[in-house]
Amino acid sequence: MPRTTAGHRPFLSHVSLDPGRIVPSKFPFNLPLFSKPFSLEFDSMVTMFVGENGSGKSTLLEALAQRAGFGIEGGSRQHQQDHESEPVSALVPALVLSWRYQGVRGFFLRAESFYKFAEHLVRLGSTHRAYGGKPLLEQSHGESFMALFENNFEDGLYVLDEPESALSPGRQLSFLSILDRLTRNGNAQFLIATHSPILLAFPRATVLSLDSGRFQKTDFRDTEHYRITRGFLEAPERYFRHLFVEE
Repeated sequence: MPRTTAGHRPFLSHVSLDPGRIVPSKFPFNLPLFSKPFSLEFDSMVTMFVGENGSGKSTLLEALAQRAGFGIEGGSRQHQQDHESEPVSALVPALVLSWRYQGVRGFFLRAESFYKFAEHLVRLGSTHRAYGGKPLLEQSHGESFMALFENNFEDGLYVLDEPESALSPGRQLSFLSILDRLTRNGNAQFLIATHSPILLAFPRATVLSLDSGRFQKTDFRDTEHYRITRGFLEAPERYFRHLFVEE
């Protein structure tokens, strides 16, 4: 599996689940991933979390982002909104983070609330220069994502929940180029939850599958997402026979 080279060490080095804060009957501790203590070391600048819906990917990233100081609606640390003072998940205080370098800048992208973040920028009267010179609300969903990635991401910790949700396949390839540029010199660390086989294929990423209820390192070619996508594109009719009712 890929590992960081000398001088390329993740800012956030380790996350663990405090066993004393696990409440088995309470969400999300009733999910297999959070039902028992875990200890996870980040050993590359890009970590991809992959798994079926309900495996805990977004739950983990949202709690991790809040624990790292980002607001639940997303954005940078200075963009926390007034109503975000309390954790929304019992998982947040149960996570223990270890840092090699503290105080780094960064961003939390929560795809489902990105529009609220864009509205928040308007209310703040924020300048548009950091987003390509055009208000995010005047761009398409995919364009606004790319404007953020291309103009606002530099060094720091970036926690991204399904960034592919608004991106065409071509734009996903462009995002891979941005990942390469930002991580090649060890200036940025990315934690990404994704369903995209394209993003999972990033050469220097550590891919962690959550489908077994634990963190399991895997090759992107061994993920169900890759196998299903490849199989469908090679012979869609094989899938149609099982999906469609014959007349």
